[in-house]
Amino acid sequence: MTAPRIYLIHATPVAIAPITEAFTRLWPEARLANLLEDSLSSDLAQAGELTPALNERFLKLATYAAESGADAILFTCSAFGDAIDRCKRSLSIPVLKPNEAMIEEAIQRTRKISILATFEPAIASMTEEFQSYARQQGVEIELNTFACPGAFDELRKGNTDRHDTLIVDCARTPTNSELLCFAQFSMTSAAQQASQVSGLPVLTTPDSAVLKLRSLLQA
Repeated sequence: MTAPRIYLIHATPVAIAPITEAFTRLWPEARLANLLEDSLSSDLAQAGELTPALNERFLKLATYAAESGADAILFTCSAFGDAIDRCKRSLSIPVLKPNEAMIEEAIQRTRKISILATFEPAIASMTEEFQSYARQQGVEIELNTFACPGAFDELRKGNTDRHDTLIVDCARTPTNSELLCFAQFSMTSAAQQASQVSGLPVLTTPDSAVLKLRSLLQA
């Protein structure tokens, strides 16, 4: 049996390395294909919300992946939840939101959760996803959300160390949370340090997503 082909659809190039690394570590047999459309993030930031045109562009990308032989699709940008839901409804193969697997894992572990983001528009959609999943499970959750200003820009300039330092500084903020969740794939490099300074376990979207896809496709 040939290994499954996973299409990764990115709205920013900085998501590619962290998800590739997670696959290499957790599911090296999977065959990966990367689709990058890096004007999506700037267009969303400019529009301030998901427009019908942006939704349509997402569907075109997902349809292209499905027609190209994808066994599953993973979107890696967390600010586009509703657009990805439309893709899920339109296609017959598994389509995963970037945060979906991490949110399930987080809520299974605790009800007191902090979300850390470097791309501020991701916070609103992620909070909604957390609340929506909690409602489905019939549980109440306590969410704290933090944006780390400047970190994403540092990463885009190639300053990974500075990016990580800013995230770690945010992670020091005291809360009564029991778990720290990173909102973006691109934040993974700071996970270990953030866990040390906060004293909390840290969940990252790439690891959770790879493990969920592996269990879906190997079932």
